[in-house]
Amino acid sequence: MGLKPLKVSEVNQYIKKVFLNDIILSSIKVEGEISNFKHHYSGHMYFSLKDEKSKLKCVMFRSDNQTVNFQLEDGLKVVITGYISVYEKEGNYQLYAKEIEKSGIGDLFIAFEEMKNKLEKEGLFDPINKKNIPSMPKKIGVVTSSTGAAIRDIITVIKRRYPIVDVLIYPVLVQGEQAACEICKGLSYLDERDDIDVIITGRGGGSMEELFAFNDEKVARTIFSMNKPVISAVGHETDFTIADFVADLRAPTPSVAAELATPELDKLNDNLKGKFNRLNKNFLYILNNNFIKLKYIKRGLIYYNPINQIKEKAQELDNIFKDLTNLIYNKINENKNYVNNLYSKINYLNPMSYLEKGYGLLLDEKGDMITSVNDINLNQGLYLIMKDGMLTLKVVKISKGEFLDE
Repeated sequence: MGLKPLKVSEVNQYIKKVFLNDIILSSIKVEGEISNFKHHYSGHMYFSLKDEKSKLKCVMFRSDNQTVNFQLEDGLKVVITGYISVYEKEGNYQLYAKEIEKSGIGDLFIAFEEMKNKLEKEGLFDPINKKNIPSMPKKIGVVTSSTGAAIRDIITVIKRRYPIVDVLIYPVLVQGEQAACEICKGLSYLDERDDIDVIITGRGGGSMEELFAFNDEKVARTIFSMNKPVISAVGHETDFTIADFVADLRAPTPSVAAELATPELDKLNDNLKGKFNRLNKNFLYILNNNFIKLKYIKRGLIYYNPINQIKEKAQELDNIFKDLTNLIYNKINENKNYVNNLYSKINYLNPMSYLEKGYGLLLDEKGDMITSVNDINLNQGLYLIMKDGMLTLKVVKISKGEFLDE
């Protein structure tokens, strides 16, 4: 007759009792390095404790971890006091931590610090070597896993912010022994392409050992030697890798890397519209200002136009000629009046004018006018000139001081 079969839950319960009754497993101290650390929103802590050969799942409930006075993180070497038991629902055994104390720095963390110090001394982190990230790239290269959340986040953010840019993905392993070599090949390939403007490399969050491909010296030197600018986006905001320090720009997450690599197209359009409106306004202002200047220039040209100047001078010359003519006429009239006055005076004094009045002009043989009887001799021949002729006379009598009676 066979044994009665047990239910799965009964098996797990039995194993749990065996663990709890074991003198070693019920109260144990375990030394190792923390990896895959997660502090759950409930307050419980979940992580693994590992050495160079094995891993052990661990949990530390909120009621127990309140007394921990240092920050737990991947790579930290600790000594845990607790007990081994079974999580019945999953059938997994794990270490239930009651107390944690530091044991020393983990091997991965030591390797990280040694590499960081070495490359920093060589100047690979120097800001002077950082290249500028293009403001409006035409094509972005991405070196990461083709199946991880990082590539989905990067593509989603890029297409939302700047859908006109092209994205070229070079899929690589992001953890494991071959990861660093593949990452270097992907970076070098994209760097040699003429159509790539900026490169993003990285992955989502993980333990320190899962991110360690980005702490590899080959990856760091490849990034440093590249001609194209590189944005490093490895893990979460609190995660730092050697690639972050060497890269031209470090992004706390892959999503932020996509934001840093691209502008917002809507903001660019709004900015462009604003600049166009200002340009148009300035253009209209300049155009109007120059139009006003042209009006003044036109007026000046009209005023200083040689033809207009000639016309104006011709008019001025006409006025001068008119004034000169008037002056000549006035002068002629003035002289004419003066001559007429002289003529009147001369005519008035002219002896001949008296002939018109019935007087005669008495002349001697020489033609000299006789004005006195004393100038006449008896029997002297004389000439009497009248208005309508001349008489020849002979003196027969001279009477001085006397006039003839009728």
